[in-house]
Amino acid sequence: MNNLERSLLLLLAATLGAAQISAPARNERDDFTRHLVVAAIERTHHSVRYVSEYVRIPYPGGDVPADTGVCTDEIIRSYRALGVDLQREVHEDMLQNFSAYPNQRRWRLAHPDSNIDHRRVPNLMVFFGRKGETLPITNQAKDYSPGDLVTWDLGGNVPHIGIVVDQKARSGRYMVVHNIGQGPQMEDVLFNWKITGHYRYFGPY
Repeated sequence: MNNLERSLLLLLAATLGAAQISAPARNERDDFTRHLVVAAIERTHHSVRYVSEYVRIPYPGGDVPADTGVCTDEIIRSYRALGVDLQREVHEDMLQNFSAYPNQRRWRLAHPDSNIDHRRVPNLMVFFGRKGETLPITNQAKDYSPGDLVTWDLGGNVPHIGIVVDQKARSGRYMVVHNIGQGPQMEDVLFNWKITGHYRYFGPY
């Protein structure tokens, strides 16, 4: 066997090995996404009053009272159903990378606060961008898939967040689970406001 043949065999072996490694990863991500979508839709069966007050909660695994919450709490609770604690994940990243987050600029905070940091949309945007996948923002419904996280500006720099799910509206678009004041709802609102972020996050795995 000459050097060229040996090199081609090594390249083939490496390619096959990579395919064997990446295939389970894709399957795991698909499974995670399916479970996340199920968890998000399940949230629409809960009665939640929109309460945005600062609340001290345990750490890790802390939550505000189950019958209260804001848009971010639906994201947090959906992920927690899959064993992912965004309170801990966000807090630990902020401890190491505080300057990457808008706390100093937006809220004039000098240090992380595990009671509230993960419950703020701008912080989740930074976290998902750092630890997940940042996807293009477009006006094409086909670019948004079940499990995607979308953030919006409701106007006046008021942020909002929701999860795209696998149920389609009459428009043909995938619907979004979010809480904009009436508790967790599944609605056709993808393009109702200015989209400011588009992410995927599969947990700390």
